[in-house]
Amino acid sequence: MIELTLRHAFADLDLDLAFKSGARTLALFGNSGAGKTSVLNAIAGLLAPQSGRVAIDGELLLDTTRGVCVPTAQRRIGYVFQDGRLFPHLSVRHNLLYGATVRDAAHGVDFATIVDLLELGALLERRPHTLSGGERQRVAVGRALLSKPRALLLDEPLTGLHAESRLQVLDYLRRLKQELRVFTVLVTHHADEVGALADEVVRLSAGRIVRQVPITEFIARRAAFAERAPPVG
Repeated sequence: MIELTLRHAFADLDLDLAFKSGARTLALFGNSGAGKTSVLNAIAGLLAPQSGRVAIDGELLLDTTRGVCVPTAQRRIGYVFQDGRLFPHLSVRHNLLYGATVRDAAHGVDFATIVDLLELGALLERRPHTLSGGERQRVAVGRALLSKPRALLLDEPLTGLHAESRLQVLDYLRRLKQELRVFTVLVTHHADEVGALADEVVRLSAGRIVRQVPITEFIARRAAFAERAPPVG
């Protein structure tokens, strides 16, 4: 369960939104500039909003009215950025082990499980610059999961990948959802990613929530829109 209220004025965007969700995978869907990544940053503690509240499974991470702001390192959030952000001087093995050492390793999945689920065994001794885009993202996801997060944040994880790699990484993410059951917030502007991974969708536009719907309604709305669209050519 996540509960979030956020108000923050940027130079080019005024965020004012609130939502609550018990979905296992929640998608924040909308065009570039809608405020999706800013929401992730507020959850992770990378953005200190002018006012807001964030709670996950009843544990308060932020409440500006009460002066509560849990430091980023103590929030137990796994964050996968669009560009992966692997440590270039470390092997895949040591990138993954970094995730395993920054948190208490007493709970959650172990190294071998993540390597197996993401099929990283053959890559462990390689450096990030030798990997394909899809391989780098798989390592980034594995590192985030090994930190034993209460929530996994995925910021456009498939953007920039060519079609084959995109489908492969999407399949791995679908597998992880089934096997690990980690609460996940997915940011994307691709409807097919939402349909493949999400249980509920919050659609954003210009810093506001347009609607919040279960995935079945999102898919039905997209199908109805496609039927109404005029033929091309």
